[in-house]
Amino acid sequence: MDARRPTRAANEGTRRSMRANKGRDTRPELAIRRRVHAAGLRYRVSARPVPTLRRTADLVFTRLRVAVFVDGCFWHGCPEHHTKAATNAGYWAEKVRVNRARDADTNARLVEEGWRVVRVWEHEDPDAAAGRVIAEVHAVRDAARTGSG
Repeated sequence: MDARRPTRAANEGTRRSMRANKGRDTRPELAIRRRVHAAGLRYRVSARPVPTLRRTADLVFTRLRVAVFVDGCFWHGCPEHHTKAATNAGYWAEKVRVNRARDADTNARLVEEGWRVVRVWEHEDPDAAAGRVIAEVHAVRDAARTGSG
């Protein structure tokens, strides 16, 4: 990243807020996982789809090669809900740009390895998002059963 990383949070409130951000088990992720699990599908949580690739998906269907990422609107630059940071704006803009580039690279690398990638924004309706995941898993499973996958 070109922007210099601040060495300390702007204030104690910001520091507490940043430390509270979780890397897994977020509310949107849990809501989707509950619905996918209720549909009878089983998956790995917070796992690397490709062990040699240092990228972690939120849900991984290993045998079917489907990786699901639940992306936060701020961190991944949601076109609908991303807001610009008021403090250290240059740093955060660059951080989000790098995150988006990494997301695109992750998608491309997983597809090269024969994976299907499902990306969900945190603001999406959990029922609709889970429906997309379930549909993708069923499509891959059906293709594998008919030999066209």
